[in-house]
Amino acid sequence: MTTLAPALIESTLQPNITLVLVTVGLVAAGTALALDRSLVRVLLGMVLIGNGIAVLYLVISGRAGRAPFVGEDPAAISDPLPQAMVLTAIVISLATIGFLLALSYRLWQISGTDDVPDDAEDARIQRLALEDQTSSTYDPSEESTTTSDELADGDRSPRR
Repeated sequence: MTTLAPALIESTLQPNITLVLVTVGLVAAGTALALDRSLVRVLLGMVLIGNGIAVLYLVISGRAGRAPFVGEDPAAISDPLPQAMVLTAIVISLATIGFLLALSYRLWQISGTDDVPDDAEDARIQRLALEDQTSSTYDPSEESTTTSDELADGDRSPRR
C-alpha cells in the first residue's frame, strides 16, 4: 500500500486565501441581510449564506483540477465527499429559498408590504417587562394545575 507523501498532504491542506475571504464576505453579507425586517432582504441573505457555504466546501475539498477517481494511486484520488456536500447544500438552499419566497409572496398578498410586522402581544409583554409589571390575567394566589407526576413524565405543559 502506498503512503501519501508529506509534501502532497501539505499542498492539499493549504487553503486558498481568496476563497476563504470570499466565503467570509458572502456569509457576513448574508447574515447582515438575514437580520433585516424585509423578507426580500432575508431571502437574498439566505442566497448569499447558501453560496458562502458552497464556497466553503470548495475551500475544504483540497486541490482543484482533479477528477474524484483517477488511477490507482491514493495520492491521485480526490475526495468526492465535498462534491456531494456541495450538492446537498445547494438542495437545502433551494428548499429554504423556495419557502421564503412563498412566505414573502403570501405576506405581500395579505399586507401589501414585505416588512414583517411587530407582534402586538410580544410588544405588550415587552412593555410590561420594562415597567416591571405582571399581566392582568396573572393571579399569584392561584395554584399550579400541573401535578408532580406530569412533571416527572417530562411533560412541562399544564393540562387543563
